[in-house]
Amino acid sequence: MRKTLLAAFAVLATAAEAAPPSADAVIAHYADMAEASYSQSAAAAGEMKAAIDAFLSQPTEANLASARAAWKAARVPYLQSEGFRFANTVVDDWEPKVNAWPLDEGLIDYVGPAYGKTSDQNPLYTLNVVANARLRVGAKTVDASKIDAALLRRLQEAEGVQTNVSTGYHAIEFLLWGQNPNGAKGGTGARPATDYDVKACTHANCARRADYLRAASDLLVADLNEMAADWGKDGKARDELMAKGGDGGLSEILTGLGSLTFGEMAGERMKLGLMLHDPEEQQDCFSNNTHNSHYYDEVGIAGIWRGRGGAGLRDYVAGADPAAAKRLDDAIDAAAAAIAKIHDAGENGQMAYSQMIAAGNAPGNAMIRDAMDALVAQTRAIEGVASVLHLKVASDKSDHAPK
Repeated sequence: MRKTLLAAFAVLATAAEAAPPSADAVIAHYADMAEASYSQSAAAAGEMKAAIDAFLSQPTEANLASARAAWKAARVPYLQSEGFRFANTVVDDWEPKVNAWPLDEGLIDYVGPAYGKTSDQNPLYTLNVVANARLRVGAKTVDASKIDAALLRRLQEAEGVQTNVSTGYHAIEFLLWGQNPNGAKGGTGARPATDYDVKACTHANCARRADYLRAASDLLVADLNEMAADWGKDGKARDELMAKGGDGGLSEILTGLGSLTFGEMAGERMKLGLMLHDPEEQQDCFSNNTHNSHYYDEVGIAGIWRGRGGAGLRDYVAGADPAAAKRLDDAIDAAAAAIAKIHDAGENGQMAYSQMIAAGNAPGNAMIRDAMDALVAQTRAIEGVASVLHLKVASDKSDHAPK
C-alpha cells in the first residue's frame, strides 16, 4: 500500500510540475527577467566605465583597446533586454537616453570633411561640444565650459531632432572609435588614444573630450540602474505591467517581441541598410559590431519567450495550443540560425556587416535578406500565438516597421 501511495504521489507531483504556469505567473516572471536584464546591463556598463576610467588615467592604445572590448561586452546583456521595449511606456520613454541611433556625431566632436558642414534637418549638425565652451542652441547661448551630466542631458534630442544624440551607448561608441571612414570596405573607426592624452594631444581639446566620455559613461550606468529599479518591487515599470491584468500583460509581452522582431530588426536595422546599401545605416557603425547586435537581440527574444528557466510564455501557450507554441519555437530557431550566419561571418572576419549590405555583394545581401525573411516569419508566428490566446497585439509599435 505504501509503495502504491508513493507511486500515486509521484504521478501527482509530475503532473503538477508539468502543468502550464498561470498568466499571472508568466507576467510576474517576465518582470523579474526585466529587472535581472537591466541589473546585468548596469553591472556590465559599470565594468565598461572602470575600463574607460583606466584608459583616461593612462591613455595608451592598449588601454583604449580594453575600453573598446568592455563596450562590446556591455552591449551583450543590454541587447538581450530589448524585447522589453515597445509596449511598456516607462521603458519606451526612457530608452532614447541609452540607445538612440543614428546620431549626428558632429554634435559631439570633430568629424572628417566628408561629413559636411550643414544639414537641412539638423541645425546642430556640427555643434562640436568638445571644441566649444559656448554653444548656440536655438535662440539661446549655452555655457559648455564644463562638460558634465547636466549639459549632456540638455543636448539629448536638442531642438527636437532625434539624431542629436548626446548620451548612451552610441555616443560612447563614437568617442571610443571615432568616425568609421571605411565605407563598404569593412573595418572600424580608428580614433587614436592620443585624442585623450593631454601631454601629447591630437585633434585638440583632449581634456574636454575625456570629460565628455567620463560623463557619458557615468550617465549610462545611472540610467541602467534606474531602469533596473523601475522593474523592481513597487517599480513603476512593473506596476504598469501588473495593472494591465492577465490579458493585458500577455499582450504587452507579445507586442514587445513582435515589434522588436518586425519594426526594429527586420525594418530599420536590416531593411533600411540593405535598401540604401549605406554602411552608416547599421546600428553600431563606428565599431562595426552590428553582427553582434542582431545576434544578441534574437538571443533575448528567445529567452523572453522561453522564460529563462522560470514561468515562461512558451509553457503557458503550450498548455493552450501546443501547435502554436511549436510554430513559434521553430520560427525562433530558424531566425536564430539565419542571424547566426551573419554573426559568424562578422565575428570571424570573413565579412563585416558594412560589407554585407554593400551594393553588388550578392552573398552578403542574401544573408541579410534571409535573416529578414526569417524575422518576418517569426513575427507571423508571434501573431499566431496572440490569435490562439485571443489577444490584440501590434507588431509595428516601432516607428520603423517594414512596409
